[in-house]
Amino acid sequence: MPLALYALAAGAFGIGVTEFVIMGLLLDVSTDLGVSISAAGQLISGYALGVVIGAPLLTIVTGRWPRKTVLLTLMAVFTLGNLACALAPDYWTLMAARVLTAFAHGTFFGVGSVVATGLVAPNRKASAIALMFTGLTIANMLGVPFGTWLGQAFGWRATFWAVTLVGIVAFAIILLLVPRSPAALEKSDLRGDLAVLGRAPVLLGFAVTVLGYAGVFAVFTYIAPLLTEITGFAEAAVSPILLVFGGGLIAGNLAGGKFADRWLVPSVLGSLVVLALVLGTMTFALQNRAMAVIFVGLLGAAAFATVAPLQMWVLEKAEGAGQSLASSFNIAAFNLGNAAGAWLGGMVIAHGPGLGAVTWVAALLPLSALAVAWLALRLDRPTLGEPASARS
Repeated sequence: MPLALYALAAGAFGIGVTEFVIMGLLLDVSTDLGVSISAAGQLISGYALGVVIGAPLLTIVTGRWPRKTVLLTLMAVFTLGNLACALAPDYWTLMAARVLTAFAHGTFFGVGSVVATGLVAPNRKASAIALMFTGLTIANMLGVPFGTWLGQAFGWRATFWAVTLVGIVAFAIILLLVPRSPAALEKSDLRGDLAVLGRAPVLLGFAVTVLGYAGVFAVFTYIAPLLTEITGFAEAAVSPILLVFGGGLIAGNLAGGKFADRWLVPSVLGSLVVLALVLGTMTFALQNRAMAVIFVGLLGAAAFATVAPLQMWVLEKAEGAGQSLASSFNIAAFNLGNAAGAWLGGMVIAHGPGLGAVTWVAALLPLSALAVAWLALRLDRPTLGEPASARS
């Protein structure tokens, strides 16, 4: 794989740490800034909203720029946003800084996906996307635990200073390794790009992404109470178990990319089936400690096995125009799924049937995504066994 892909992965690592590390620092932030824990939790929602809004907006604004310029600008926004977080004097300044940082998130992964596929041979496009997203998985496995420890030991601001440094390093690596292109990613025609987004297969692809990832986050958001209250683990055991989840993320991400390179549509459908099975069976696995740990790892693998196939599928449906915008919208769809899943899981817990039912209710979402995917196939009818490269 070209070194430029590792530069993209470095940027993805920093963005991944910024998105998720706040979850482990909510108590520290709420105490320092004098707000409730629930108010501090809104910093997560604010970030997700920033991704949803910022992804298409910045992609449109930068549509005529050379791709390297876009990536460097996004990393600059990301770095400045984290610097603003570290210096934030109050809650609302921190919220604004989080939203600013999130603006870079969706466009980086959206445009980065298009850049990544242009750096490799046609039969390795999904693997290239998966390699870029490996930075996000490593952030979850190593960066977030370290950032949480750093923030708890030296204050939450220290974590954002550290991520600011990561942003500077990622900016330098992208500057050195990503090849310069005088042209934009594609000819920018906003009317044409929006017309591409209006294609039924593209819209259905977004819906598949939202539903699939809503199932993941309906469970992952509440993984700590599931492990402690249902399985019976002590709270101190949750963090080590989440390392197993992180290992599953890496394995599933790379495997999903490999399969999608050869059989794109079967990879999309198969990953959704596997995700539904893991979520549904997890209902019973949580009754046993050893099985619970195994299924946490399987959940990570099943969750990220869907990422590269879904991203690649949307890129193919948007082929011809608007790929950058469609790709960024799909990143926004992942985050919309995160928010929707967390909300649904909370509703199941608060209004019944309760915490123990979260996993099997969550399994219904990738099954719904599977039904939407079949509808998309009926409209487009690609050959199921045809390699992705043959259709590129």
